[in-house]
Amino acid sequence: MRFAALKKPLIGLVLLCAISLSAYGCAGEDADENSDTGESAAAEPDVSAQKDEAAASASETDEARDALNALDEANTEKGTIAQGELRDTVFALVSSAENSTTDYEKEYGYIEDIGDGRGYTCGIIGFTSGTGDLLDVLNTYIALAPEDNVLAPFVPALEKVDGSDSHAGLDDAFVAAWKKACQTDEMIEAQNAVLDEQYMLPAVDYAQTDGLSPLGQYIYYDALVVHGPGSDEDSFGGIRDAALKACRPPAQGGSESEYLEAFLDARTKVMLKEEAHSDLSRIDVQRTFIKEGKWNLARPLHWTMYGDDFSL
Repeated sequence: MRFAALKKPLIGLVLLCAISLSAYGCAGEDADENSDTGESAAAEPDVSAQKDEAAASASETDEARDALNALDEANTEKGTIAQGELRDTVFALVSSAENSTTDYEKEYGYIEDIGDGRGYTCGIIGFTSGTGDLLDVLNTYIALAPEDNVLAPFVPALEKVDGSDSHAGLDDAFVAAWKKACQTDEMIEAQNAVLDEQYMLPAVDYAQTDGLSPLGQYIYYDALVVHGPGSDEDSFGGIRDAALKACRPPAQGGSESEYLEAFLDARTKVMLKEEAHSDLSRIDVQRTFIKEGKWNLARPLHWTMYGDDFSL
């Protein structure tokens, strides 16, 4: 589930600019007007123009691939929850909260309006139509798979509903197209790319700045997923600022357990502003891991999320 404060899209990849006009069905038809009869006749196909368009589309897709490769390299350099078993562990933990399962690989095609005022909640971490990150996913997917893209026609509608819970232009056809697209490798790549750039890598960067363990990185990541990367008091930035004012992080000589408890205290205040957050399972799980000293998120792990028991 996504109960996040409205997030502003941060995606800055080249691939968001790599969307061909043909993907939106914007290619016009040429016509010649017969000066003698006044009748219009279809122009002969411009083979050269078609070749140029195909070459441009291929170039744009290559740029999108290059951007994804850059993210992969960034993940490898982190060597933390951004890759390997720790990444799998964190994905499973977040999925247990978002989708009530640790089998997160089956959740890329998830789509539902959960009634939280943010429109559709979709995919592996709950990208939403009302907060901009779902639009980022679509644009990334279109850049990776521009040919006859089933989601391309819905981009204008998503742009219009950003910041609201509206479904205008996003009817059953959109839901069906989303589920179809999520069967492709390119959509999995697109979701992972937006997840990495907007949530995973920032979480690791902030956590490393504050001297936090993999557990702290997970706690930051979960907060970013739910509350968004903004700087207001209800977003991740505001929560972190409140924690830093209350307690020194390890990077400043403080205790990690005390600092993370202060962070979770600040986050709890934000979560309780919405009735949907009356169950603080996400916070409870993280506090339990702190008490158990699960600093490296080493398995086995056992936890209860929204009444369901999970293990890794």
